[in-house]
Order: sequence, then C-alpha cells, then structure tokens
Amino acid sequence: MESATLGGVRKFLALVVLLLARCTAVPHGVKWVDAPPETKDVAALVRATAAQAKASHRRLVVYVGASWCEPCQAIHQAAASGKLDLAFPDLEVLAFDLDRDREALDQAGYASDLIPLFAVPLPEGRAGPRRAQGGLKRGDNVTYLTDKLRTLLSG
Repeated sequence: MESATLGGVRKFLALVVLLLARCTAVPHGVKWVDAPPETKDVAALVRATAAQAKASHRRLVVYVGASWCEPCQAIHQAAASGKLDLAFPDLEVLAFDLDRDREALDQAGYASDLIPLFAVPLPEGRAGPRRAQGGLKRGDNVTYLTDKLRTLLSG
C-alpha cells in the first residue's frame, strides 16, 4: 500500500516539474530583434523569423523605423526597458531601419509614408494589409503606439 502512495507522489511531483518547465518556456515580454544590415531578401528573413517566433509561442510584428525618428526612439526605448512587456508578453518585433533597408523593404511590401510602421506579415513574409503607422510629433508616443499595436494585434 505504501509503494502505491509513493508512486502516486512521484507521479504528482513529475507533473509539477513538467508544468514548471512549461511555464518557463512561455514568453515573458517583448523580444526586439534587429534585422542584420546585409538583409537583401526581407520576405525570406521574415518567414524564418516567423517560424522561430511561432515555435517560441510568440506573435511576430515587422517594425520599420529610423534612428532620427522621435516616436521610433520612444517605442524602442520602451521595449528595451520592459515597459511594453505587460501589454505584449508574447510579442516578437523584427526591426528594420528605413534608411538602410528601404529598397529591400519596398520589394517585400513594407513601404510606408509614415514611420514607425508596424505590420503583421503574411505567411510568405510579405507585408499584409494589417499595419499601423506613424507617431506623434509631440506627446506620449509610447501610449499612442501601444494603443495602435493593441488594435493591430487584436484584428
């Protein structure tokens, strides 16, 4: 009788360990990934990153910004400091620089008149119709862009 109880306890502990291991595999915050400077095929990079994000239980968004763009700086700093983690615990951002990557971005459909641009990619890696673009010239860009991202990701 005691060995049956001991076996039950062992099974229970094994289940607890398994559940704890699964909890540590769940994303906890925004993961910001800068595209390599030599990227020529944006769609291929997006497809590969999307596959990795999916395997890690993350949602991928393609971001296009520039170093001189104030709203871009604000949202990047917010992501880096963890201010977006609660709102987007499973978000992966693949970031491109408009000035460096403009031609390759245009070829993959990520052209935009306004930055920052956030776009949900299609399965083939090209830009889909779900996108949010532009920030504020003055004001709270983090809140403004967080709201835009929430709307984009809920659609």
